[in-house]
Parts: sequence; structure tokens; C-alpha cells
Amino acid sequence: MRVAIVTDIHANRQALEAVLEQIRAAECDALWCLGDVVGYGADPDACAELVREHADICLAGNHDLAVTGGLSVADFSDIARRAAEWTGSVISTETRLFLESLSPSDENQVVSLYHASPRDPVWEYVLSPLQAELSFDVQPQPISVVGHTHVALAFHRFDGEGATGETRHEGDELDVGSGYWLLNPGSVGQPRDGDPRAAWLELDTEAWTASWRRAEYDIEGAAWAIRAARLPDALAERLSFGQ
Repeated sequence: MRVAIVTDIHANRQALEAVLEQIRAAECDALWCLGDVVGYGADPDACAELVREHADICLAGNHDLAVTGGLSVADFSDIARRAAEWTGSVISTETRLFLESLSPSDENQVVSLYHASPRDPVWEYVLSPLQAELSFDVQPQPISVVGHTHVALAFHRFDGEGATGETRHEGDELDVGSGYWLLNPGSVGQPRDGDPRAAWLELDTEAWTASWRRAEYDIEGAAWAIRAARLPDALAERLSFGQ
């Protein structure tokens, strides 16, 4: 089965639509979303509707939980808190009920899925080999897929070796059929790896390959929508830089 995996959409409708178009063209068999459907962007209802329509699995991210009251915004940055509060004030009842139905992890698939990490599905940022090593020690399957960092990554560990990994780029393809792996698709709606294009991952669960993809999208349109909603201007500015 060829699965498209997305995460960290952050209410960026333009980015999500561009990724969904690529996924359709690639004729993937399923779509899994690792959470943060809403957050920094200006189109939470539209993105929630698209995810409900197209995703076979969807997890809850920390921003989704904050918007529904399932998580305090006390540990959020100021702009993240303001975005969460605005989102909570404008979303439809249907979107709220959808977000409330989600969980931050799913260990019942052929790979384990988490919004953040196997150790802490809501909050932990896995950005170093040490954090990956600790995740490998607790993940129930050889492969886990996570989001949350907004950076496309792959960490691996083979028997008798320590964990290693690095950021991944468009067109990278890895054989993940042996050893332990922690994969991150990167962010659809707000990448932070220096590439402003929307990111997603294609995972082939028969050939056991992982391929990283990027999609061009209307960044100016997404930034205009953020400003029109009177959200913090930094959320619009950073889209062009992938930061």
C-alpha cells in the first residue's frame, strides 16, 4: 500500500489543496494526517473539511487540542496562543466536534503514528539522534512516523549501532525495510526547514520505501488570508522563508 502522510497543516488551505492535488496525481492508496489541522493559519474550517473528506486517519496535534480546550495554552508562545484563541472563536461546531474526536497517537497500523513522539505524542520535538534513540527504545514497531517539528527528517538505528539521522529534501527516497526508523514528513502549512513549499511523505508499506515530496502553493494568498484575519503578521511573513 502506498500511503501519503501529512502533518502540521495549520489551517493553510492553499498549501493543503496543493498537496492533495499531488497526492491524487500520485494515486496513493490512503492518506494519513498526523495532526495540527488548525493553528497558525486563517482557514481552519476549510482545512478541517478537507481532512475529514480525504484522510483515512487523522491524529490530534497540540494546536488542535488547545483550540478545543483539551490542552492549556500556558506553554504556547504569544503568537501561537493568539492564533489558538482566534481559531477557537471562529470555528464551526462541526469542526470543533471533529477536532475533539481525535487522539494524538495510533499504534494500530503497520507503523506507529504520533503527532510528536513515541515518548510524548503531544509535545516532544524529535530533532536530535539522542531523542530518536530514546524514541526507538519505546516505540512498539520498527517504524514510527511523527510530525510537530515542521522539519522533514529521518532517523534510523541498526543493530549494534547508535541512532543517526538528518533532514530530508524533495526527491529523497530511503529503504526503511530493516532496522528502526523515525520519519517526519515535514509541514504542509508552515515548513521550518528553509524550504517554503508544502511538505509530505509517501510511504510504500510493501516495498518499504519512504519518499519526501514538496508542493508549490499560493504563499501570497495564504499570507493575505492571515493578515485579513488580523492574526500576528509574523505568521504571514514566515511563510515565504520556510521558517
